[in-house]
Amino acid sequence: MDLSILILNYNTCKLTLDCLQSVFASNTSYTFEVIAIDNHSSDSFVESIAVEYPQVTLIANDDNIGFARGNNQGMKIATGRYVLLLNSDTIVQEDTLQTMITFMDENPTVGASGCKVILPDGSLDKACRRGFPTPSASFYYAFGISRLFPDHAKFNQYQLGHLDPNEEYPVDCLVGAFMMVRQETIDEVGRLDETFFMYGEDIDWCYRIKQAGWGIHYYPRTTIIHLKGGSARRRPTRIIYEFHRAMAIFHHKHYKDRYHWLTNSVIYMGIGLKFTMALLKNKLTRSKRASKPADNQVEVRL
Repeated sequence: MDLSILILNYNTCKLTLDCLQSVFASNTSYTFEVIAIDNHSSDSFVESIAVEYPQVTLIANDDNIGFARGNNQGMKIATGRYVLLLNSDTIVQEDTLQTMITFMDENPTVGASGCKVILPDGSLDKACRRGFPTPSASFYYAFGISRLFPDHAKFNQYQLGHLDPNEEYPVDCLVGAFMMVRQETIDEVGRLDETFFMYGEDIDWCYRIKQAGWGIHYYPRTTIIHLKGGSARRRPTRIIYEFHRAMAIFHHKHYKDRYHWLTNSVIYMGIGLKFTMALLKNKLTRSKRASKPADNQVEVRL
């Protein structure tokens, strides 16, 4: 088997089925298997997939165990030379699998690769090629300095806005929405860190892959569409918490011992402040929605 595609579903039945349709419409000479992991969804995905895609291997969990742990379940039974993490809210192109596997075959020192990821409005999903969130990179990004100097490499260490998204080059990290990883690399560095629930595990994995000496490459010769209409929108408070929790975990794991305790304290305080501001912003947004006339109200499910 050349490729094992892992797709995690959590209450995204329609999106996941559309994603699967695009996968099985691929024009490729390579063999692939699809492993779907359902995190105890309340939708009809488990029943639907058995009817519409019986060739898919299904893992149905009794609880929502998170992105990292769910994908690790898939990796344990994957038989491909490569493993692809693929979000349920993505659409791959006909040539995506062929292009990316060929690239990996031709570049044996590359441990992980990602293609160009496009949002529905045609803009770049900037998370598809990033630098590591070092304290300086995070500072320039969080305080908007990177936006003031979009062509300056020093101030764009995280989102790499100074680099042409249509060119290929090595990067620090990719996005878990589409990440193809060599099985040899997984055997060496291990699977996703399950300390992360649904954010940060992709950056942590890339960090460990680079630490082990493997290359990570952004390869925009093919694209996918990232709809960003998945389960993250359904529980905004939990998502905000997990996002900022992931920041703290990553810093503690990889950077804490490099910096003075005062620097670390400032960083943790900054994460806490950002978390508080994000909660307040979310609360204000919900209050504005609730104050609109009934026929214009938008349901927010937590």
